[in-house]
Amino acid sequence: MTTKQKKLVLFDGSSLAFRAFFAIQNLESFVNKNGLHTNALYAFHAMMTSVLDKENPTHALVAWDAGKTTFRTEMYDEYKGGRQSTPSEFKEQMPFFNVLLDGFGISHYGLVNYEADDIIGTLAMKAANDGFEVVIISGDRDLIQLARPNVRVDITKRGVSQLESYTPEVIREKYELTTEQIIDMKGLMGDSSDNYPGVTKVGEKTAIKLLKEYESMEGVYENIDQMKPSKRKEHLINDKDQAFLSKKLARIALDAPVDLSLDDIIVKETDVEALMSFYKDMNFNRFMSDLVSDTDITDLPEPEQLTVDYTVIHTTDDLEESMFAEDNQGLYVEMLIPNYHEGTPVIVAWGTAEHVYVGYPDVLFQSDLFVQWLKNSEKEKVVFDAKRTKVMLARQHLTFSGVRDDVLIGSYLLNAKDHSKDLAEVAREFDIDELPFDETIYGKGAKRGIPEDKQRMEEHVARKITVILRLQAMEKAQLEKNEMMNLYENLELPLALVLAKCEMQGITVEREQLQAMEKEFAIKLQEIENDVYQIAGHAFNLNSPKQLGKVLFEELELPVIKKTKTGYSTAQSVLEKLQGKSPIIDYILDYRQLSKLQSTYVAGLQDFIHEDGKIHTRFQQTLTATGRLSSADPNLQNIPIRSEEGRKIRKAFVPEHKGWKIFSSDYSQIELRVLAHISGDKHMQEVFRAGDDIHASTAMKVYNVSRDEVTSNMRRSAKAVNFGIVYGISDYGLSQNLNISRKEAQVFIDAYFENFPQIKSYMDDIVQSAKEKGYAETLFKRRRYLPDLKAKNYNVRSFAERNAMNTPIQGTAADIIKFAMLEMDQALQRENLEANMLLQVHDELIFEAPESEIPKLEKLVPEVMEHAVELAIPLTVESSYGDNWYEA
Repeated sequence: MTTKQKKLVLFDGSSLAFRAFFAIQNLESFVNKNGLHTNALYAFHAMMTSVLDKENPTHALVAWDAGKTTFRTEMYDEYKGGRQSTPSEFKEQMPFFNVLLDGFGISHYGLVNYEADDIIGTLAMKAANDGFEVVIISGDRDLIQLARPNVRVDITKRGVSQLESYTPEVIREKYELTTEQIIDMKGLMGDSSDNYPGVTKVGEKTAIKLLKEYESMEGVYENIDQMKPSKRKEHLINDKDQAFLSKKLARIALDAPVDLSLDDIIVKETDVEALMSFYKDMNFNRFMSDLVSDTDITDLPEPEQLTVDYTVIHTTDDLEESMFAEDNQGLYVEMLIPNYHEGTPVIVAWGTAEHVYVGYPDVLFQSDLFVQWLKNSEKEKVVFDAKRTKVMLARQHLTFSGVRDDVLIGSYLLNAKDHSKDLAEVAREFDIDELPFDETIYGKGAKRGIPEDKQRMEEHVARKITVILRLQAMEKAQLEKNEMMNLYENLELPLALVLAKCEMQGITVEREQLQAMEKEFAIKLQEIENDVYQIAGHAFNLNSPKQLGKVLFEELELPVIKKTKTGYSTAQSVLEKLQGKSPIIDYILDYRQLSKLQSTYVAGLQDFIHEDGKIHTRFQQTLTATGRLSSADPNLQNIPIRSEEGRKIRKAFVPEHKGWKIFSSDYSQIELRVLAHISGDKHMQEVFRAGDDIHASTAMKVYNVSRDEVTSNMRRSAKAVNFGIVYGISDYGLSQNLNISRKEAQVFIDAYFENFPQIKSYMDDIVQSAKEKGYAETLFKRRRYLPDLKAKNYNVRSFAERNAMNTPIQGTAADIIKFAMLEMDQALQRENLEANMLLQVHDELIFEAPESEIPKLEKLVPEVMEHAVELAIPLTVESSYGDNWYEA
């Protein structure tokens, strides 16, 4: 019988945590309900789990720096001096790393007067001498000096997700040095990040060359008299003392007084309860779900038991009218969802907080009593996600009416940052902990089907009704307090059912057109590739940044705009700056654009065409912070329209019936009109009332010219500022848009505000108001909380300020088109038209209708959309129609 070799994994905590912070730049999306930033904790967690799963260590330790003062600062005062102060958003996360590690069962340790490197070096050598396999994980390349035959050092390459392994063989191949010589190399070249000097003008290449010739730093200086006179020799002589000092500073201690034995750092069992608590506090819902999926149900802490009085319906004979008599009952339909549009109802619960009824679809859906209750609009129901419930029941040929409240929508309105899609997650936002995650009931994946323990599932879904009804009361009280009841009851709640109707209707897509386009695009892509190869002189992989960078910047010798750690940057922004330098750039940009269209849309859309020949996109009503709708499975809002190829994709979207047309109506400049209303700016309002060109009018003001003197470039600049102002544009942003200097951009912005002082006042006032309240809001009281308005980091704070400026404008525009959708749904029914509302795409509504109804729609749709909301200035709508979406 063989025993498993002991393996020790040592993590350089200080280095990895700092890298984790910068690995996720989107700070706004990583804030828990208490306002704590969580991006570093999230990325660190992902890295830890990846490494632990891969290495499966018997022993592990995370080493931390214990403070700024160490034995190295005693040797050299400036050691690690000059570093920028730690961002406050990172500092606030530091106390929680060890909470996470305790949950993982991983030891952690810091040692006064020493760095994490020294703890790692000491334990690595100790373990290696005891026959352990040792793996070191760090973001600091200094640690590669610790590589030994049984010690591997993995260094993060990008963020914390990619690792590059170093062994003595790898070091020999990459540097042609031994691990001991790495320390000499650092001594000669110094280290700018740790702020020790080395020898002037000696970099990595020179240091390696010297060590290959003289073996060590000592060898270099023993032979310095034999070197030919040169500047390098002078620098070596002059900087000898600091070179040897740098070597001392670079050497990691292998004998630090670490008071831990290897037995002290054995990996312990995961503390599931502690991790669950940590995940809940940090809003790490995905990790919480993963933990449940990977844990036996018996290992989980039992949730607080909520007594639920419920009855299971076994046959249709068990159903009685009294079960549906009470008003305002909760309804929950549990689904198994291979994908959104093929969900299968598994179990149904309905009832009150006092008593719940539970049944299965094969019984309930055959009962006229139950089916009639579902469709009875006078029987009010409280649900979680009314849109989803209506769509799923419709696919079972059941009509669903009478929605009184939707607790998912209520939760979203109260906190638009909470993207929860699970009832248990929403409940936890309101400190209701009675629901374990569904996987604890249904197994480690929904596709596994109904578990053998039906009783547990029945009790669980019954409990969901009581939770839904508790949430209903809590949310409505808060919505009332926040003055959001009108937004909830008169907009979002009825809109959910209109969106469900659009999803069920779907839009017809001609697969043959997409297939023909796929072949056409493939030929074009091959032609572009051949043109690129002809200029380059040889074939290469256009999709490889490394190969492309070599062709552009080494072979064709184009100017290097930006370098990355892995080589030359070939990002879109870089290539755009190189336009005009070589025809190859335009070809590559065209190739990338066409390639994305091909994979994402031309080929990608075909996967979403159902048996009925339609795409049934899923509208996401509870996702965006501004209140805008988005769509998924597939996303039809992102089909490009700036290129002819992108627009052509819309040709495949056609009416369902012959003799019908696609009809489209689009709000004109709705966000600028909202800005004119909210800011009260007299000039902007006058322009819109007169029906004049707002961009030309702005150019006249800013450039102080007459209408006849406005050039196309002047109008283009004015347009960029008009729309940029809506998003709180900076001088940098405008300079990028117009390809001018930041100074010129700032002059333009200053001139704009001078001519539109009320807009400037609005921008200033709205930011100040949001700072005081903690949120910005639309005309209809939709809130967006902005905790980063008080961030110490300038960039983070500036981003939040731009959101404060934009939210009332973009959010109000979103609310207006939602009101228009509600009005249009009612108008189509009132006028008894056959036309169907199919899609909402940004500021556009798309319909299909018999050709005979087009004249009616040309009057009705603009009339409804333009008067959906009354502003101080008119809303205008542009309409068109055709045989497909492209023509419309």
